[in-house]
Amino acid sequence: MTSQPVLVSGVKPTGDLHIGNYFGAMRQFVDLVASGKYRPFIFVADYHALNTMQDAEEMRRRTRELVMAYLAIGLDPEKVVFFKQSDVPAHTELAWIFDTITTMPYLMRAHAYKDAEAKNKEISVGTFNYPLLMAADILLYDASIVPVGADQKQHVEYTRDTAEKFNRVFNTDLFKLPEAHIMPDVAVVPGTDGQKMSKSHGNVIPLFCTRDELAKAVMSIVTDSSGERPKNVYAIHKLVRSEQELEQIYTEHQGNYKLLKELLIEDLDRYLAPIRAKYESLKEDPTIVERVLEAGKREARAVSETKMEQVRKAIGVA
Repeated sequence: MTSQPVLVSGVKPTGDLHIGNYFGAMRQFVDLVASGKYRPFIFVADYHALNTMQDAEEMRRRTRELVMAYLAIGLDPEKVVFFKQSDVPAHTELAWIFDTITTMPYLMRAHAYKDAEAKNKEISVGTFNYPLLMAADILLYDASIVPVGADQKQHVEYTRDTAEKFNRVFNTDLFKLPEAHIMPDVAVVPGTDGQKMSKSHGNVIPLFCTRDELAKAVMSIVTDSSGERPKNVYAIHKLVRSEQELEQIYTEHQGNYKLLKELLIEDLDRYLAPIRAKYESLKEDPTIVERVLEAGKREARAVSETKMEQVRKAIGVA
């Protein structure tokens, strides 16, 4: 084991990835891992996903697609411990232990609970309890940093609170307090209708679509004919071209929205083609994902079980 600080991140296998996911977070995340500063543990958060997905075949398919996606965009399985949450029993064991020292009023302050309550939704125990499973996910590996968007900072604060409380209740210093790493320059990518790109809005450009599908999505981008340049087209275009280059292009072709969309199709396709090709090649060998997850499972179990032996001693069950 190295003395490198640990990075932990979990990704739910709950939706088709689009360019908003990639430019909004995934690209920065891959850069962070590639920096070589951290020992990364990245897991498929399939138990978290159970709160919204109760279909076994869909779970298996989306888990596989998610692993392929992260490999396709540049995560190196030689440098990353990549595993399924469900393959490491320590996650749910530690979450239960945290349950026993956590009060309901404390969990009722969580954003996800408040949002569900505000919408008069019937809330599952899993949704109510997810901050403690998340705390277990992070604390098992002595994480130093957890990359999150600014809107997810509370997740890490709950984890720090839980670590502090456990250490205090059981008179130990077993858990270190992780820091939230708010990813800089996280882009808010507009969808084809100008709202934030989101599958729920039906306004996405899929990350691994064919060129024809890409062209169809780009040509459907809503434009405002009263402006000098189509702002939604430009906002996506600047993700793959410098603003200096675009200034000249958009001035030269001012008002010709069809041509500007065609140029965006060319640039996006050129940028995404290597990622798409890698993803397609991964489909051809089903054993790659299995091998990556099997290797990650072994390492994650070894690290987490060492931690759990210490936890069991601290609480008096071992």
